[in-house]
Amino acid sequence: MTDRLRILHAISSDRFAGVEQFVRRLAIRQRQDGHSVAVLGGAAGHMAAPLAEAGVDWAPARSTFAVLRAVRHRLPATDVVNSHMTMADIAAVAARGASRRTVPIIATRHFAQRRGTVGPSFTYRLVERRVDAEISISRAVADRIGVPSTVIHPGVEPGDLGDPSTRRRTVLVAQRLQPEKHTDVAIRAFVASGLWRSGWDLEIAGTGPERGELAALASELEVGEHVRFLGFRTDLPSLMGDAGILFASSPFEHFGLTVLEAMAAGLPVVAAAAAGHAEMLQDLDERALFPPGDTDGAAARLRSLAADAHARAALGAQEHARQVERFSLRTQADATEAVYRRAIRMRERSG
Repeated sequence: MTDRLRILHAISSDRFAGVEQFVRRLAIRQRQDGHSVAVLGGAAGHMAAPLAEAGVDWAPARSTFAVLRAVRHRLPATDVVNSHMTMADIAAVAARGASRRTVPIIATRHFAQRRGTVGPSFTYRLVERRVDAEISISRAVADRIGVPSTVIHPGVEPGDLGDPSTRRRTVLVAQRLQPEKHTDVAIRAFVASGLWRSGWDLEIAGTGPERGELAALASELEVGEHVRFLGFRTDLPSLMGDAGILFASSPFEHFGLTVLEAMAAGLPVVAAAAAGHAEMLQDLDERALFPPGDTDGAAARLRSLAADAHARAALGAQEHARQVERFSLRTQADATEAVYRRAIRMRERSG
């Protein structure tokens, strides 16, 4: 092994959601650090070109068998396999078992639950014994997966704080419109805050099955003209650069990348005080967090921040500084590499 590692990321997927974004971002950073990096899986339209531009090899792997076959083929030219989600973990372990290569397998855990919560557990427990190390993306995940892991938070590149005085009087919500996100809390809190009476609007970026129901709720609460549904947006960084406050209503996020991206943009965040959100925002201005599901508490925080431009700017700066200090891509890549190298040394010592 040399200082340059040959890293293989594996996902059993043909989609592009949070895990795939995570892998793409980390793989590009690792390639920039001089490592040889390849990625299996994810949607071609979102993975192939950006990874190729960065010098990262990509190949499709939409099934567990496809991952197994591709990992086994690439093992001779690999120093470490980083698998993501259970099916890729299983495929990586099986591929190594069918090979003479003793490459370490590092499993990144993205969700706060044990493997095999549905169905027979024997296979999943066997995989856990064969994986060399586990990485959890948050303490909330680590506390629920049932095996030891190293917590390494995802990171992003910091943005420019810009001029807070140019931000619009807009509360931004950016999330899937599904029941578990509790987007109705955002609408009810916006109504209860009374901000719409002083020229503030609520903008909701995202798609999902609750879109019609949420629009009906806004009309029922007589704020329809102040609530805009933006649909799926590819320009979220631009929206975050212009908005006045980000509101994150989900009562449980395994981490909460949208909140982290808002912090990187200097956009003041008000979020439900649980799981990943709490890990990122604890010990800052108390208005940054509200008890999950507490509409009145959320409304009070929105109302207080909306009335105080200085406080909004200060909170945005606090959150930006927190992101730079604790949640940078540099910190994530360094901590991940340390886990890789520790696992490689352990394999070498064991023969």
